[in-house]
Amino acid sequence: MSDSKLLEIPFLPDLISAQAPDEVINLLEEKAPRRTIDSVNWIEEFPYHPLTTFTVAHSGEKLYIDFFVRCNFLRAENFENQSPVSEDSCVEFFVEPTGSLPYWNFEFNCIGTINASHRTERRQPTRLTDDQLARIERYPSCGTRPFRELEGLFTWNLLVAIPLDMLGLKYEGFPIEMRGNFYKCASAATQPHFLSWNPIKTDKPDFHQPDFFGKLVLL
Repeated sequence: MSDSKLLEIPFLPDLISAQAPDEVINLLEEKAPRRTIDSVNWIEEFPYHPLTTFTVAHSGEKLYIDFFVRCNFLRAENFENQSPVSEDSCVEFFVEPTGSLPYWNFEFNCIGTINASHRTERRQPTRLTDDQLARIERYPSCGTRPFRELEGLFTWNLLVAIPLDMLGLKYEGFPIEMRGNFYKCASAATQPHFLSWNPIKTDKPDFHQPDFFGKLVLL
């Protein structure tokens, strides 16, 4: 769409040799762009707007995303993969690797539980297998034990690494154009919210809207 945002994702070869999550986070902080998930698309019904940012880069083999959130309620009740993590304190990444259907949805709650699939539309998911999910690295600052909703002032981050070959991509030193969006939500929280990086123009909350994906370029 004409008003789609553009995000250029840098190639950082130093990520290949980074051993610890903190090393990766520091590299992303120093050399990758930081963007804000701040489109409150359904503000009349869901006005709450927790501060949410992300940094993103790739190593030629993996796509690294580090999400940072500051919020007033923290929830992590879903602990089994492929459970409805969007109910919890959740960050998400949807992507069309080839710039067209199918698209992939990767949804993570704050303890790293994942719900992921690829699909041509919302109602026709092909769930990722356990083996595929195991290839997606997740490093949550909240730990991995589930908990009921807490109230206070919380900051948390989640680092994820998604293999490019899982998306059918092979980086050969040339730009790869994709489409996608980044989200923050918590549908079952005391302050439910539905934020996106690229704006979504629908009547009700719905992240499964490829027409409103932004432009992503692996450099």
